[in-house]
Amino acid sequence: MADRKLVRVLNGETVFPPPTWLMRQAGRYLPEYRATREQAGGFLDLCYNPDLATEVTLQPIRRFGFDAAILFSDILVIPDALDRGLTFVKGEGPQLTPIRVDEIDRLEPNRAETHLAPVIATVGRLRDALPDETTLIGFCGAPWTVATYMIAGHGTPDQAPARLFGYRHPEAMERLLAILAEMSADYLIRQLQAGADCVQIFDSWAGVLDEASFEAYAIGPVKRIVDRVRAAIPDAKIIGFAKGAGPLLKTYREKTGVDAVGLDWQVPLSFAKELQAQGAVQGNLDPLRLIAGGKALDEGVERILETLKDGPHIFNLGHGITPEAPIEHVEALLKRIRGL
Repeated sequence: MADRKLVRVLNGETVFPPPTWLMRQAGRYLPEYRATREQAGGFLDLCYNPDLATEVTLQPIRRFGFDAAILFSDILVIPDALDRGLTFVKGEGPQLTPIRVDEIDRLEPNRAETHLAPVIATVGRLRDALPDETTLIGFCGAPWTVATYMIAGHGTPDQAPARLFGYRHPEAMERLLAILAEMSADYLIRQLQAGADCVQIFDSWAGVLDEASFEAYAIGPVKRIVDRVRAAIPDAKIIGFAKGAGPLLKTYREKTGVDAVGLDWQVPLSFAKELQAQGAVQGNLDPLRLIAGGKALDEGVERILETLKDGPHIFNLGHGITPEAPIEHVEALLKRIRGL
């Protein structure tokens, strides 16, 4: 294998300057992405078209030379494979048919292998097309975050519908999360077998849970995924991004067994340093600093690098890059990191 710096960090090495990629780096801030999405005809059409999904994954690598490429897809392809009526409405985000308690046991996970075959084909094409030194990251949504959309039928500010569902129907929630965990593990295994170097599990809504629910919904299902993936691929490298988990990240890493924890921008760097003593960390620049540029960007980058330079660290944003981010600010970010 070529010298893939991000993989070295996941193995516990300190690499400085740190390998860098950005969540949602293939996205609407790039004119070439907007053109390709227009060509695809729709967001899901783009996700399931191996030619075009490969193209948009490669675009930020060609333009910026990031140290890693992340598969272009979406966390909701799993409920789409379960035939939950997924659509993306412009200006409103994803829409699904809300799931009822009596529908959970009628879900058909076996549809996923065929339905998600185009995504796996994209992974294979990407590994062939990427520079040897570029890490390829696969991913899935964490069961809890995916379940929140399945239960409400859309995104909500605090995922109250899913939280209430869990309190009122704990056994049904447990079954739903178990189904999603098994499907997600199989999906990640296929991505790794197709050529992904590592995978990331996105739990974008972990931060709305209380401590007991976090244990049951964020830690338990992710541990199930990690265990199942490692049973099939013992040396699989896995990043867990539990956004908003704060002080629970230490327990999250210990109990799930992930190799690295992703940090949102609200995680104090002093705590990030503590977490780094246990293994790799990833993050955590505020995406708005990237929009602001100038002194705000420089100071944010420098604080992170200075604090985390002596341990395993992957530089990233604390959440996804936004459409408003100027391309020249991304260039300035990389120049500052690599100039060190």
